[in-house]
Amino acid sequence: MSDKQSLASVEPKADKGRRMLLLAGTGAVGAVGAGFAAWPFLASWKPSARARVIGAPVEAFIGDLEPGQLIRLQWRGQTIGILRRTEQMIENLPDVNDQLADPSSENEAQQPPYASNLYRAIKPEYLVINMHCTHLGCVPEFIPEVGAQPFEQNWKGGFFCPCHKSKFDLAGRVYSGVPAPTNLIVPPYSFVDDEHVMIGVHSEGAV
Repeated sequence: MSDKQSLASVEPKADKGRRMLLLAGTGAVGAVGAGFAAWPFLASWKPSARARVIGAPVEAFIGDLEPGQLIRLQWRGQTIGILRRTEQMIENLPDVNDQLADPSSENEAQQPPYASNLYRAIKPEYLVINMHCTHLGCVPEFIPEVGAQPFEQNWKGGFFCPCHKSKFDLAGRVYSGVPAPTNLIVPPYSFVDDEHVMIGVHSEGAV
């Protein structure tokens, strides 16, 4: 028997069971590694908890909102105002049409179809509006009082932006000749019932 044959004869026999165990272990480690590698990719398809909260609809209680009163809330990082207009406020809306840049709300990007009317609202009594000025995003002051103001002699009530003096009426329509280029934005909204408004959900049947 040659030396090569002797060496060959003493080589241990392959342990098939041990090899299968090693292969299985290696495969399991590889699968775990692949799982960790894929996690960031898969996670990127899911919005973060913060993103879900920011984008989620917000319900507002308006059951104790008095006529002439405005409440503010936050939705998607924006200040949303809900104004319960008095009958006089509603009647005064057409009086300022000739002073406005877009009295008929013809810019469709500024409100949903169900708010493309004189009141810019589903119900004339309630105005739901994004309070941020369409010039540079300041939040205008709500000045409901009718009468002479430092910025307007024949003021019929509305919103005045102290940052750059833009003016909006009680439907959020922008006055002519001010820095703001367009009306305040009406966000998507709907009435859950007579006492609750849902911001971020379109009115039923609306596109």
